Amino acid sequence: MLVRSTRLRLRLSAVTEVQRAQWDAFVSMHSQGHIMQSWGWGELKEFSGWSPVRVALYDEEERMHAAALVLCRTATHVPLRAAHLAYIPKGPVLDWHDAELCQAFFSQLHPFLRRRGALALRMELGQEAEGPDAEMVLARLTPSAALPVRTVQPLRTILLDLTPSEEQLLARMKDKWRYNVRLAARKGVTIREAGTLDDVRAWYQILQTTSIRDQFGVHTLAYYEYAWSIFVPRGQARLLLAEYEGQILAGIFVTLFGSEGIYCYGASSNAQRQLMPNYLLQWEAIRWVKQQGATRYDFWGIPNTESEEEAMAGVYRFKRGWGGQVVQFLGCYEVVYRPLAMRLASRFINRMN
Repeated sequence: MLVRSTRLRLRLSAVTEVQRAQWDAFVSMHSQGHIMQSWGWGELKEFSGWSPVRVALYDEEERMHAAALVLCRTATHVPLRAAHLAYIPKGPVLDWHDAELCQAFFSQLHPFLRRRGALALRMELGQEAEGPDAEMVLARLTPSAALPVRTVQPLRTILLDLTPSEEQLLARMKDKWRYNVRLAARKGVTIREAGTLDDVRAWYQILQTTSIRDQFGVHTLAYYEYAWSIFVPRGQARLLLAEYEGQILAGIFVTLFGSEGIYCYGASSNAQRQLMPNYLLQWEAIRWVKQQGATRYDFWGIPNTESEEEAMAGVYRFKRGWGGQVVQFLGCYEVVYRPLAMRLASRFINRMN
């Protein structure tokens, strides 16, 4: 299906493996790009049971103008052949200011997914809820009859602006955070990059300890090994480890894609906590992504409230002390293609994340 544009003739098409470099180049350089729209993210999610479908809007010279990594998972209990649920994490990647482009994209995307058997499409929008473009983005979704639904990704986070100098970033931290960064270094804590799968396995043991202590779930070891093998060789991530006298005390998995670094997964042991290894670890992660050209650092998820009664209140305090700003995203919106089948699939949808 071709859509006549006053500027271009645009066509939605599935993207194949041979176009991987073009895909990552387009997404990483786009203002709406995100690691969860990278080629590698689709590979990682395929490992855990999703089927990635990558689509792009091309002009007649095969240049990309919009893109979306769509993750699909079969709704096995729904009595329809090939019925599945479609999900776009932190996307789609398109210029929301361009009304004609948005119309061309969505008018082709929805029929494309329907033909493939999608019951509904969920889009996790990456725009800020209080940002200048929020109303415009929601207006672009109006023709699709998209409605807000429960989010899959964290609704709130803390973003740190990396454009100031390192000295300015240190000055903007809370005093205690700056003191703890320097204390860890002074006491002999060192930071290095994980170089082998054995390092990943050692970090995973600490992650299991952390999950028990702080009461949160984790993926399997194989999942993190695969994430490391996908993103690290492409320069899109590092697993940084904090050590003291040869013992790993903590580690964080940080992604780098386009102009953004993200603190994805963190772990810390119960040993030598007085040495404050997590502080030096975060600071070195911030320094690394800044040196690579990133302009912001996402601490990835904080509680929806700031109450001290909140289970993750300690996580919020730690992330808040680095000088970043609290941001809330627009959240998740759903377009239903087959209402009756979706009602049958409701229990499955609640397990999407």
